[in-house]
Amino acid sequence: MIAYIARRLLLIIPTLWAIITINFFIIQIAPGGPVDQAIANMQGLDGNMSLERIAGTGGEGGAGEVGAKGASTYRGARGLDPEVVAEIEKRYGFDKPVWERYLLLLKNYIAFNFGDSLFRGRSVLKLITERLPVSISLGLWSTLIVYLTSIPLGIRKAVKNGTRFDTWTSMVVVVGNAVPSFLFAVLLVVLFSGGSFLKIFPLRGLFSADAATFSLGRKVLDYFWHLVLPIASMVVGGFASLTMLTKNSFLDEISKQYVLTARAKGLSEKKILLHHVFRNAMLIVIAGFPSAFISMFFTGSVLIEVIFSLDGLGLLGFESTMNRDYPVIFATLYIFTLIGLLLSLLSDLMYTIIDPRIDFESR
Repeated sequence: MIAYIARRLLLIIPTLWAIITINFFIIQIAPGGPVDQAIANMQGLDGNMSLERIAGTGGEGGAGEVGAKGASTYRGARGLDPEVVAEIEKRYGFDKPVWERYLLLLKNYIAFNFGDSLFRGRSVLKLITERLPVSISLGLWSTLIVYLTSIPLGIRKAVKNGTRFDTWTSMVVVVGNAVPSFLFAVLLVVLFSGGSFLKIFPLRGLFSADAATFSLGRKVLDYFWHLVLPIASMVVGGFASLTMLTKNSFLDEISKQYVLTARAKGLSEKKILLHHVFRNAMLIVIAGFPSAFISMFFTGSVLIEVIFSLDGLGLLGFESTMNRDYPVIFATLYIFTLIGLLLSLLSDLMYTIIDPRIDFESR
């Protein structure tokens, strides 16, 4: 198993390299870069705007080049002094050829040096570190609650298949699956967070404004109090799909021949369920853990972060993509991919824990 883990860890290196390389060159040919944005600001806001003011302005989009005779291919740069355009290029690092920028990117990323944000003027690593607690809070607690709720409920539905319990819980699951998380979040805000009805839960942030004066116990309670509505919104969709996945997986296993044989031998239903069916049925549930966690951790939390004014990695990545903030885009992509690959390895290790018959080393 140690050799298998070592091989998987080594495979992370070429996977990260391939993803970063492909996305780097795709983004390079995308229209409208930081230089384009600086030029647009200069032309649109003030034709005599100083270069110092431009250098402090955030940018959006892809890159361009200045022609050999000084004619710029940037949109909106016609009539500008080529030296001004060259200075703007230098400010955003586009005075170097593409291959040099690419090699510099790889060198820096090996050392986890992500540079500075183009439109925030701060270290990308500090931005990610500041936003990470929000995303970890949303993703970790949501995924934990979804799995702790859906797996027992799915097993119960499989055992009670066709009964009144199964029918009523299926109605709840269908409604949960049909309602988008962001719509449910808006409903919760209206009902419980100072909308048209009650004002029970806070609407923004992870802590109250005066949380620094709280005792440790009160800080913990304040933290979870702020997370009630965001986590409830995120749990709805994942809860529904995982419950049905668990139920169908157990139903499929219960109908197999080895279960009938175990019953014929006189084994109790509880023992058959726990010692035979459980480890086989849970494999497909565990297989979906990495994608479920990544979805909760990043993708699924973007709109939730916006609605509840939570500055997490999902919102940071979305804003950076809209603004074409290259350092932040590549850094978040790099970290997302690394976490996903490590979770995939963890998922394989969980296979062997649940079912020791699975031996990845022999493969």
